[in-house]
Amino acid sequence: AAADSVIIPVQCEYYALEGLSQLLDTINLIKRNINPHLAIGGFLLTMYDVRLNLSKQVVEEARKFFGGRVFKTIIQRNVRLSEAPSFGKPILLYDVISTGAENYIRLSREIMNGE
Repeated sequence: AAADSVIIPVQCEYYALEGLSQLLDTINLIKRNINPHLAIGGFLLTMYDVRLNLSKQVVEEARKFFGGRVFKTIIQRNVRLSEAPSFGKPILLYDVISTGAENYIRLSREIMNGE
């Protein structure tokens, strides 16, 4: 198998949580037929907009439903993060001091430290 765990990105948008059930069904199908050791490494909240109550509600619902499997780090919506791919660069090469880069650096530390 190619992976021992998956990180599931969850957009802080209206329909994001509803679509997760289909993805979880697919992961369970993979576990049954291909990789019985596949685990969910965590749920990563993305495209978080500090100005929107909806973003805060999605965070609350995800944490209520998935508990400690939701990463503490949240990837915020960020212009520089959106621009990086159009310049053919990862965010750490495009703008290392942007909010998006800081979010991903924090996420990598969280994963490496097993927090």
